[in-house]
Amino acid sequence: MGLLIHQQTMGLIIAAGNTKPAFPYDYYYGVRIKTTVAATTLERIGRPELHTSLPVQSKMRRCVLRDNGTVAYYLHATDSTKRDTGAAANLTGADGQVMVEIPKHYRKFEFDGTDLIALISEYPLPGFHEVPLMYRSAYEATVDRTVAATPKLASVVNTTAAFRGGNNNTAYDGTYRSFLGLPATGISLTNFRNYARNRGTAGLNGKGWNCDLYAAQLATYWLFVIEYANLNSQAAFNAQPDANGYKQGGLGPGVTEISSGNWNTYNGYYPFVPCGTTNSLGNASGVVDYTINNGAGITHTAHVPSYRGIENPFGHIWSWTDGCKCEIQSEADGGLSKFYVCDDPAKFQDSSYNDYDYRGNLPRSEGYVKRIMAGEYGENMPVEVGGGSTTYFADYFYTNIPTSGTAMRGVLFGGNAHYGADAGLANATSTHAASVTFAHIGSRLCFIPAA
Repeated sequence: MGLLIHQQTMGLIIAAGNTKPAFPYDYYYGVRIKTTVAATTLERIGRPELHTSLPVQSKMRRCVLRDNGTVAYYLHATDSTKRDTGAAANLTGADGQVMVEIPKHYRKFEFDGTDLIALISEYPLPGFHEVPLMYRSAYEATVDRTVAATPKLASVVNTTAAFRGGNNNTAYDGTYRSFLGLPATGISLTNFRNYARNRGTAGLNGKGWNCDLYAAQLATYWLFVIEYANLNSQAAFNAQPDANGYKQGGLGPGVTEISSGNWNTYNGYYPFVPCGTTNSLGNASGVVDYTINNGAGITHTAHVPSYRGIENPFGHIWSWTDGCKCEIQSEADGGLSKFYVCDDPAKFQDSSYNDYDYRGNLPRSEGYVKRIMAGEYGENMPVEVGGGSTTYFADYFYTNIPTSGTAMRGVLFGGNAHYGADAGLANATSTHAASVTFAHIGSRLCFIPAA
């Protein structure tokens, strides 16, 4: 069974000869994206009340997930250091991994002329595709090295040496730039996948544990876009709804505003925001300030965002994302940049396009995204650049074309701490092979239950 795209053919009663539910538009909500208009703010469509109750998004919540794929307990709605009962939670990994539960829901994409219509529902309406229940890490992932032979990808708040982040550099312990409690970086996509799989064989097709998944990234993206009716995830954060009770704004700039020189001087482009910085928000979206100071002239306050429990959904460090890849051809060898998706984690690999579905062609040059693939499944990878940091899709796309032959590339999402306006939920790069490791590249932990 696939990861996210089997179509529902059963569900609510359908009016004869009609593709709409007999209960008009009562059960879906979404946005109209006018692809020829530069503004990032969108028209809300569907049932207005659903744009205030947000029945899908409101079910997202932090929890502690055992390696067997069962929930040990849910965390308190407004304080992730507590269980939902009010008792103290253990976020160290002893009880399980700190994850955000993304509920099963249904999506549909269609064009009305040049307008892209994006819809979601709690119900399997005609033409909608199922997005299965999934778990995405509340925090950027670190690595549990308790058993050296089987390092495990982890989403925890743990400052012990076994969970040291960055490149596991022990020399920084006890200093202002300690990696204790931080996300892990300097790891290839291949190894991130392997470390996630070391959590066991629970879940979809025996491969439910994964590093960050394209399916989870895509789900997060559309849930945000429809909730805020805004393509610019870096729009200023506003905790207050508008006059209609609708969410407005975005998540702010995120951790994207440190200068490259200061970041390099501080710790060589490694992470600097501890996992769990947004615990005080619980399941709510918001921003928590975190200040670094090395005592030698570098002081920086980072604005750490959380989207419904997902800390740093963009910015800070790039996220290696599995379940997708790119075929970048030289001009002499086809002149195309193809994007592929695999929906079965048991078939993820870095050597071929076998079992990966072709979804569309990427731009051949970099720039701010002006138009996305969309298609039947709502791919948020670009087909055209030429927008701006506050227009169209408001995020940047990076690529490079080989001078000869064909390059197999993975995909990174989100941008990093010195990218400024280039970063965001749809910021992506197709410039690196799955073997690449950098100080500013990490990932997340994901789990897909068995179908």
